[in-house]
Amino acid sequence: MLSEGEAVDSIEPYRYDGGPVGVLLCHGFTGSPASLRPWAEHLAGRGYSVELPRLPGHGTTWQDLNVTGWPDWYRRVERSLLDLAERCQQVVVAGLSMGGCLALRLAQEHGPLVQGLVLVNPVVTSADKRLLALPVLRLLRPSAAGLSGDIALPGQDERAYDRTPLRALWSQTKLWQLVRRDLAMITQPLLLYRSASDHVVDATSAPVILSGVSSPDAAEVVLRRSYHVATLDYDAPEIFSGSTAFVERVTTKRNRGLPR
Repeated sequence: MLSEGEAVDSIEPYRYDGGPVGVLLCHGFTGSPASLRPWAEHLAGRGYSVELPRLPGHGTTWQDLNVTGWPDWYRRVERSLLDLAERCQQVVVAGLSMGGCLALRLAQEHGPLVQGLVLVNPVVTSADKRLLALPVLRLLRPSAAGLSGDIALPGQDERAYDRTPLRALWSQTKLWQLVRRDLAMITQPLLLYRSASDHVVDATSAPVILSGVSSPDAAEVVLRRSYHVATLDYDAPEIFSGSTAFVERVTTKRNRGLPR
């Protein structure tokens, strides 16, 4: 939970009206826009139109999150995608952790609107056997210990909950199943950043994604100095510059000669 007096500006949604190329950023489970705000501001500074919504149940209390589910989170990012598509000629979708899973689902359901995908430590599965107990455990206990703050760089705060709401976590696993089932529908260019040391998302998701998509243009970049919230960590500048180059590359052909 956010402590009393803590700054709230970074947990609020962020929007920037820039040029004809838009980027949608999706934050992760129990997190907030604070985890992606520097990335959003970097992209805005390069002239892109940017949307960084706050998912329902996030940025308030973990109890609020426990009465939401993946359809609520998905509808929020879907609205942002459709809004960007109205204002922009092309849109790239990016996401951190569960936000990466939501980004994949958007590409599966709105393929022509998504020009490319940038995923940072995305999650679509887990080898954690404790999750097998979730269908029952979610009915017996409201929450478990939180997984926030997995950042190697001192002094960073992703503004996430210190508890993990179990009903909401169970719902997230249902989203994973849908996304894994339809991975072959992904044909867009894909750039995946994976932290070598991640204490939240284990090593199973990245190979499942990369082997399951149909994208002829898919690349993985391993981050050696960062933990799970890499967008606030030592390798954040690499993510920012690399994703900017990726967005430029996958959108340049159509937008060559247009003002930025």
